[in-house]
This record gives sequence, C-alpha cells and structure tokens, in this order.
Amino acid sequence: MSVPPGQADSADFIPCAHDYQVSCGNCRLNAICLPLALESEDIDQLDRIIQRSKPLQKSQHLYRQADEFESVYAVRSGALKAYRTTDDGREQVTGFYFPGEILGFDGIGNNAHASSAKALETSAICEIPFSSLQKLSSLMPNLQRHFFQLMSREITEDQQLITLLSKNSADERVAALMLSISTRNARRKLSATQFRLPMSRVDIGNYLGLTVETVSRVFSRMQKLSILRVDNKEIEILDPAGLRHMANLSH
Repeated sequence: MSVPPGQADSADFIPCAHDYQVSCGNCRLNAICLPLALESEDIDQLDRIIQRSKPLQKSQHLYRQADEFESVYAVRSGALKAYRTTDDGREQVTGFYFPGEILGFDGIGNNAHASSAKALETSAICEIPFSSLQKLSSLMPNLQRHFFQLMSREITEDQQLITLLSKNSADERVAALMLSISTRNARRKLSATQFRLPMSRVDIGNYLGLTVETVSRVFSRMQKLSILRVDNKEIEILDPAGLRHMANLSH
C-alpha cells in the first residue's frame, strides 16, 4: 500500500506555505493542472474526489517502487524526484516534478508503481484516486482528454531523456535540463531566467548519466562563458540563446 503523504519516514510536520485545504477552484495552479475548458460545476466535482494531506517533508516518500497503484498525484508546491532501484540496489533518477505537474502514471500498466517518488523539499500534494478519476472522466470528456495529454507528455519526456543520454555530450545534457526547468517555470508564470534548483548535484548527475564532478565542471564552464550565473543552487540564465546553442537546439 502507498504510504500516506505527510506520514512517511517522519512524524514531524512543518506547515507548508500553501494551505493544504485549498480547493481546485481557488488553487493558483488550476490553469496548469486542470483543463481550462472545465465548467465551475465540473471543477467542483473533481474537487470532491481530490484528497489533500499535510505536506511531505524533505526525503519523505509519496510512494515506493512496487506499491499498489491507487492514485495519481499533482504537485501543488515544492518538488519531487522519481527514481528506480536497480537489481543491484543502485538508485536511478528518472524524473523531477514541479508545481502543476502530475506523477504516478507509471503504476497504471501493472497496477503497481514502477518507480519511487520522494520529496526534494517540503511539498504539498493533491492525491487523485484513479478509480474515481476514471468514473469522472467518463462524464467529463475534457477531463479525460487532459489526462491523456498529460500521459502523452510523460511518454514524450521519457523518449527525450533516452535520446539525451544516448547521443548528447555532458554540456548538452546539463544545458537541456536547465532549459527544461526554465520552460516549466515559465508555464507556472514564474521567472524563466532566475530559479533555485531543488535537486542536488548528485541527483542531476544521476539523472543525466554524469558524475558529480562533470556536472560541476559544466556549470563552471557555463559561468566562464557568461551563459549562467551559478551560486550553489541559485541559477540565473544570462544568455538564453547561448544556452539553447549549448543544448544543440537551434530555436
């Protein structure tokens, strides 16, 4: 069974910056998390099935690999990482999730989660029971279409990661990740050029198939080229065109 959010690994609770009793109708992320075409009464119906628990604390698990699949989850604040544990016990980071993004789709196929999800910092989560979501989607075509789009985006991003790891240089990999975070920030109406990385250099290296030393060298090179300003986890993109060029993207 999945570990209830806010109860895993620690009994301590630090209040989240966002009220965990918030409703879908007044959530600042509803334009990202929900389809814009939903009527207010449809949003009320969706709101009734969503479960909101106390925030996860850093390093607490939302679910673990092989847990029974019961729900998908929307990040309301904070950030999480998904990872798989290999047969020899090593951790392989498979993705990072930010506010307005939904995770847990990996459990649909075999009715069990194929990966684990852990909070990188204090994170507020909305749990959406999948059985209730299926029933609601049959009544609300726009909602069903929206979740199909989210699942498609997840598949596309997995394919992009495979391409990134199979062909690209260390510079291209790190630059592509910075551009991804920039784009996702812009989607949330946040700064696309100044942001804080919630993940460690170790997690970045693990995700991109690079050593921590290589990640640090790439960041240093980006600073020398005046593409980025890096202050520990604080990032400022100084030259967006240069970053896209380094990521081998022409547009």
